[in-house]
Amino acid sequence: MTENLGTKYRFATVTTTYITLTLTSVLGVFFYMSQTLNVLYLLLFFVLCFLICFLFIQSRLEKLIYRKIKDIYDEVSLLEATSFSKKQISTDMETLTKEIGRFAENKKLEIETLKIRENYRKEFIGNVSHELKTPLFTVQGYILTLLDGAMKDKKVRKKYLKRAEKGVERLIYIVKDLDMITKLEVGGLSLNKTDFDIVKLIKNVFDLLEMKASKKHIVLTFDKEYASQVLVYGDEERLQQVLTNLIVNAIKYGKKDGTIEVSVEHLIKNKVIVRVTDNGEGIEKEHIPRLFERFYRVDKSGSRKEGGSGLGLAIVKHIVEAHNEKIYVESQFGIGSEFSFTLEKAK
Repeated sequence: MTENLGTKYRFATVTTTYITLTLTSVLGVFFYMSQTLNVLYLLLFFVLCFLICFLFIQSRLEKLIYRKIKDIYDEVSLLEATSFSKKQISTDMETLTKEIGRFAENKKLEIETLKIRENYRKEFIGNVSHELKTPLFTVQGYILTLLDGAMKDKKVRKKYLKRAEKGVERLIYIVKDLDMITKLEVGGLSLNKTDFDIVKLIKNVFDLLEMKASKKHIVLTFDKEYASQVLVYGDEERLQQVLTNLIVNAIKYGKKDGTIEVSVEHLIKNKVIVRVTDNGEGIEKEHIPRLFERFYRVDKSGSRKEGGSGLGLAIVKHIVEAHNEKIYVESQFGIGSEFSFTLEKAK
């Protein structure tokens, strides 16, 4: 505190000392030459001169610096004038330089953050546009073909209507996922938490996805035989969606004749961790931090050959976080990936 005060008033103190000594010396010489020298009066003059000069110089400096810095802030429009107080003023130039440097650094970070968010926003809009226009154009193409005369051929009509139906289903799928993730982000989706057997739920997901996995000759398996139940507390329906999305993702990017292994491990007294491991393509390190963003795809090609809404992992993250749990990902490119999330044990 003493050091701060000394720094704040250093300039005024030193300047006042020089002025007071100079004036006192001149007055002393005058008294001496007039043979009326009085040491007591000289000391009194020194004290009064010092106090008056110090107060005057300090107040004028604070007003000058405050006005100049406020003008700078107003000109760059980076700080509202109302947020700038006279209490923040220091007459020490080193302190002022540090304060302005800190201010500039903070603003630089804010600008960089805004630029990153703007890039994400542009990329997100582009991805949404791409995901929606592909099925829309597909449906439009088939309908226009039918209107141009293909409707008269029953076989062509049936085939094109079925393809148009698939395009509409994909649109509905994307819109439903968008609606769900919006509700999750704003906290508008309530969870129906109960006690249930996570091993049984995983088996159900295996049964649902067995045919999809068999098309790529991928085996869905547990890491070991679970003889007894593993009871957890959560929303069974939403957690089924989490497991389904993770396993579907592993199937999409898994290698032919590969394996997807799911394990349930006890972490601490009241937690378990569920791991979904595959020996597929793997993910490069630069993509991992953005995996859970909406519509973010590791494969930047426009083909979208694997389909999906591009929202699967984003939904997974939001559902897990809605349970106040954590999700993790580890991956080595060319070797495989592991997605894992924690759950609370049943009480």
